[in-house]
Amino acid sequence: MEFDTAIIGAGAAGMMCAAHLDGRTLLVDHAKAPGEKIRISGGGRCNFTNLYTDANAFICTNPHFPKSALARYTQWDFIALVDAYGIAWHEKTLGQLFCDNSAKDIIAMLRGLMDARDVALHLQTSISDVVHHGDHYTFTLHKDGNSRPARARRLVIATGGKSIPKMGATGFAYDIAAQFSLPVTATRPALVPFTFADGRFAEISGTATPARIRANGPEFEEALLFTHRGLSGPAVLQASSYWQEGEVVTLNIAPDDMYESLRTQRQTSGRKNFTTELARHLPARLVDHLAGLFDLSGNLADWSDKRLGALIDALRQWELTPNGTEGYRTAEVTLGGVDTDALSAKTMAAKDQPDLYFIGEAVDVTGWLGGYNFQWAWASGMAAAAALNTEAKSAEGQR
Repeated sequence: MEFDTAIIGAGAAGMMCAAHLDGRTLLVDHAKAPGEKIRISGGGRCNFTNLYTDANAFICTNPHFPKSALARYTQWDFIALVDAYGIAWHEKTLGQLFCDNSAKDIIAMLRGLMDARDVALHLQTSISDVVHHGDHYTFTLHKDGNSRPARARRLVIATGGKSIPKMGATGFAYDIAAQFSLPVTATRPALVPFTFADGRFAEISGTATPARIRANGPEFEEALLFTHRGLSGPAVLQASSYWQEGEVVTLNIAPDDMYESLRTQRQTSGRKNFTTELARHLPARLVDHLAGLFDLSGNLADWSDKRLGALIDALRQWELTPNGTEGYRTAEVTLGGVDTDALSAKTMAAKDQPDLYFIGEAVDVTGWLGGYNFQWAWASGMAAAAALNTEAKSAEGQR
């Protein structure tokens, strides 16, 4: 089995790259079907990109690295592709775009593009013994107890990170990087819920409220969800990408108008219990929980402006220290990965290893929640495909 390009990993980045490659292309994955993360994302409707995508929404040791690929294949380019295939979509909050029907529409689109280029898709297939010999890579494919040698001139690693191991995620990309002396930055789960060892929020599990949350990075304003294990919801997932073990997480759960509203309520409902009036601004179960942390006693009329202000300040600077996260088991992505200093920002090729490329989540580029990581997959996959096609044409011209 001989190919021009072998792509390992049939996720979003790998399929996008394969769908736009010239020549003989092999796409290998150990899953039963391609695009499994696409299929389950967005509640089965795939949050396939974000209208507000730019490099500021990505975490990378070198913040300039993602700019090239993202600029050359934008969210508008992918939207145009989706439109061309007649896939209906809609916008939710914060520029997040979802399929109207099913995430499977995105997978079908990519498979159609790959079929048009006669991509050889090998599923339920593992790979071993990757070796670089002169002008090609050799490796062994394993399926159903059978092994078969293969080789390709170029090798693209698109196997993602360690997140969601029950779907087959492994550190394969990092192993290949190490084999060819490419550095890998420290990795950890990202876009993941926080946990607390004492189960302190179990009594209000399922309670949600709008919040602003910060963990050693930007402040994110979205929903906060209390769970049996700790804290979840979009705002928490966003903050988790910036959090490291032992650090404080700061919650702001007080609406902007709470102080003035409570002062107004004091004029009309001063004889009512303070917690009853506070529950007009926050979920009642959350208020009951806060009563165990702060002095919320008395009627509203008993609360001076100073006391009201002190409480609201406390609710806007509620500091908590998680004992950890739910880990790779539920993390949507892996933070860190193949060091971008070892890669070309334009082509995604390894600088010091011929014809070796890394794309998608395997690279040390992590997007915010809301379609950004898919956009990185599309953009990095396209960057590699463009470079590989240009290289192939150049080589053909020389022959």
